[in-house]
Amino acid sequence: MTRTILAFAALIAACSPAPPAPAAPPPPAGSQTAVFAGGCFWSAEKAFEHVRGVSSVVSGFAGGTVASPTYMQVVRGGTGHQEAIQVTFDPRVVSYRALVDRFWRTIDPTDPNGVFCDQGPSYRTAVFATPAQTAAATASRTAAEQALGRRFVTPVRASARFWPAEREHQDYAERNPVHYEAYKVGCRRTESLRRVWGAAAVT
Repeated sequence: MTRTILAFAALIAACSPAPPAPAAPPPPAGSQTAVFAGGCFWSAEKAFEHVRGVSSVVSGFAGGTVASPTYMQVVRGGTGHQEAIQVTFDPRVVSYRALVDRFWRTIDPTDPNGVFCDQGPSYRTAVFATPAQTAAATASRTAAEQALGRRFVTPVRASARFWPAEREHQDYAERNPVHYEAYKVGCRRTESLRRVWGAAAVT
């Protein structure tokens, strides 16, 4: 299912007249970006937006063939996109490897079809890595797989065009704490992550 019935019903109403996402401010000099598909982009965004060295996290889509996709197009299927986040960070403060290490602990990397209650092609997980990032991403995957002691199915994929989602999906957990908490509890996200990662889970 796609999140919870409550969350999805609210989104249908909210997304119909969706305005485009606002243009992001220029990133700080020397910044780099990382793109992760981590299931529900509300949760993925929340897991990274307060990390020291991260200047912005944008919810959106990656990996598909449709230009400028809308949320409703992606969840209906056929675009090839996955919900994803683009993390802008200062590599002098936090390394790309550290961000990838954190990413594994925000998902169940052994689930081939999504993350907990969010199941289906648009919720499949991946690390989208540039050629310069691939070695670090792959090493991180190997280390995390060994730490968990289970085979990962979440791939390290070649980088793909990232498309920001509509305005209402940005900073969703912070702007809509009651609704987000209802989704999180209904999905049993915290308990499910801890079953996978124990104390290392990023909930």
